[in-house]
Amino acid sequence: MTNYRNFPMVPRIIYGRESISQLDTIISAKRTDDGKMVFLVDYFFENNTEFLKQIPIKANDILEFIDVTHEPKTSYVDEIRDTLVKKGTIDGVIGIGGGSVLDMAKAVALMITNEGSSSDYQGWDLIKNAGVYHVGIPTLSGTGAEVSRTAVLTGPTKKLGLNSDFTPFDQVVLDPNLIKDVPVNQRFYTAMDCYIHCIESLTGHFLNAFSRSYGEKALELCQDIYLKKDVWDNDSDEKLMMASWHGGMSIAYSQVGIAHALSYGLSFMLGTKHGIGNCIVFDHLEEYYPEGVREFKEMVKKHAIDLPKGITKGLTEEQWETMINVAYGMEPLWQNALGPDWKNSMTKEKIRALYEKM
Repeated sequence: MTNYRNFPMVPRIIYGRESISQLDTIISAKRTDDGKMVFLVDYFFENNTEFLKQIPIKANDILEFIDVTHEPKTSYVDEIRDTLVKKGTIDGVIGIGGGSVLDMAKAVALMITNEGSSSDYQGWDLIKNAGVYHVGIPTLSGTGAEVSRTAVLTGPTKKLGLNSDFTPFDQVVLDPNLIKDVPVNQRFYTAMDCYIHCIESLTGHFLNAFSRSYGEKALELCQDIYLKKDVWDNDSDEKLMMASWHGGMSIAYSQVGIAHALSYGLSFMLGTKHGIGNCIVFDHLEEYYPEGVREFKEMVKKHAIDLPKGITKGLTEEQWETMINVAYGMEPLWQNALGPDWKNSMTKEKIRALYEKM
């Protein structure tokens, strides 16, 4: 008998411009007399008083600015969790920011109710207890973090998510106004994370009708924005926000592939941001995704994006070994891309050869 995966989805979602104005009403039902709401906000907004006015902070609540200069680390999650639990009852965690902040919010919410270090739970279905109530509000679109069942973290020995049925947000607020002023390059990198999600899902061995229906729509939206349009407008904001949502849904029942596996290695060893890392890697994967890479290069040229080059120069042999081992260890991603016998076609030497192009 087939063992079908029974994945949870985000149960409540509100969409629309200025929908963040409903946040106070949304979370009020979850407040207790002696509890606190914790707002984890991208440090980019630390001095943006107009933006911060939109956050409904009450007297006992906690506002924490999250430094996402580097990819989220398990040690950072543990540090925030340890600080919060000393302050009394936590009613909920609200993450406001890009994919890294949303992953931090999911991870902190889980670790408030699970003992030990978050590094103990890097993997699939290791979380034992449901986290506290958690809400995601993206201010960047593309990663799909707002809808996914994982919180991607860099641990002491690997970069891997807290993948569990308890990870998805209880509530998501999708407000296109929050992404309208994102810098062009940053917006492109996160949008391409979505585009690459779609290419890897739609060409993968785990593809099914569920994944295809979401992936094709997300891909279409990305193509509309980055190939057919010449000017960024309100329609672009809204399409990218929905592309991110659909792209995240497309991998709920499938998986990503080679670009993500290699990007994880770059991130762990060099601290390369996930979206940029995906772009750097994907630019060299014509052998595996010929049509997707051709289209990607066209988008890079059309929008005058200057991809970083030469980032793997000067590594020591120890660093090479670590980076390659992190990428090689992403077995589900390689299986999706190359099939169950993936080790016959993807060796560590081949991974190094790909990295050397970057």
